[in-house]
Amino acid sequence: MTQDPNIPRPTLDQEAVRTHLHAARLRATPATIWTAIGDIPVMLAELDRLARLLTRTRWNFADLLAAARATLAADHDGEADPLSYLRDAVAEHHAWVRPDEGELAE
Repeated sequence: MTQDPNIPRPTLDQEAVRTHLHAARLRATPATIWTAIGDIPVMLAELDRLARLLTRTRWNFADLLAAARATLAADHDGEADPLSYLRDAVAEHHAWVRPDEGELAE
């Protein structure tokens, strides 16, 4: 499997979280329980990051879909340059910025 640098990578070690939870279930000692509870802020931060990535992706898709529909409608109406809507939308589309380098990092 190739690693695409543009695909956001998880910031959470899911296997470690599962291990902590399993240990707390098997042996409910204060140490195992607090270790499992300590994973909650990390999971919430990851959930927030993924929600913001999803929102950004949905907005980008909606913008490009609207431009595609406008292009098709303009072509159907016989406009001189129907692709201008799509060109404008693509020109406004920002290149992918890795979360650790841009607005999604916290």
